[in-house]
Amino acid sequence: MNVILAEDDNLVRDGIKLLLETHEGFTVIGEAHNGLEAIALLQAGIIPDVVLADINMPDMDGIALIRAVKELNPSIQVVMLSMLDNEKYMIQSFSEGASGYLLKTVSPEELIFSLRQVVAGERYISSELSFGLLHRSTKQGPILATEPLNLHLNSRELEILKLIGEGLTNSEMGEKLFISRRTVEGHRQNLMDKTGCKNTATLIKYAVLNRLI
Repeated sequence: MNVILAEDDNLVRDGIKLLLETHEGFTVIGEAHNGLEAIALLQAGIIPDVVLADINMPDMDGIALIRAVKELNPSIQVVMLSMLDNEKYMIQSFSEGASGYLLKTVSPEELIFSLRQVVAGERYISSELSFGLLHRSTKQGPILATEPLNLHLNSRELEILKLIGEGLTNSEMGEKLFISRRTVEGHRQNLMDKTGCKNTATLIKYAVLNRLI
């Protein structure tokens, strides 16, 4: 997976680059301090699978960058990194064409998982933000299933679903269940495929609506 990093904080950008390149299959092919520099890289023929960008940058912020990237090459996925647990910015990002929205408090494992999900054609919201959205939505009134549950989840998938609801990372789930992180990721993807959910937030909401957790 080829990645362009757009982040104005050098320390943060260097840290993310180091993290990505310690995982097999990830290569940072370009770095930018702002959206304008990221667009210049694309115009110079440096074409990534994913642009991972801070939402707050000088000269051209992340929202404007999403729009510009999609105009140049709609096949490039864009994932936002933000300190802002703000539903408005998340919705705006997705409406402009982003495929992911992550808080900067995201764990290294979830960052890697989210990028893989995005490149596979899915959308992703960081679990911390997902739980916040779920908490706010459940306070609005009682939750009732809106359509009949017609799933065939095995016992392991139900275990994984419960642990996702408890906020465990893939590695923590693997350690608890004595299976590998990759196996956990496989079960997690199966859950999303069976439920038709596109990210952790909708998966948890689906589980709550249908009283699976």
